[in-house]
Amino acid sequence: MRIAGNLRLEQIMPPREAFFAEAEQVPVDKAAGRIAAEMLTPYPPGIPAALPGERFTEDVLVYLRTGVCSGMVVPDAMDASLSSVRVVRE
Repeated sequence: MRIAGNLRLEQIMPPREAFFAEAEQVPVDKAAGRIAAEMLTPYPPGIPAALPGERFTEDVLVYLRTGVCSGMVVPDAMDASLSSVRVVRE
């Protein structure tokens, strides 16, 4: 199993702008490098892993997917299974 390393994301655009931007659902394995258009707050611990406007990294996506597979829930995700995520349309 791969352990996630750096879980800090770079803020690319203001959260409000990203949340209300034209967006699309993409498979999680195609989301690295894309800008989040939704907040993803895994529970536990209940701390946001991604905010609108931040650029997804492979490490954060692996953390979220492995967490969900282990019983973690992400109640604010549009796709609770996290097989896809909402990103700003390019």
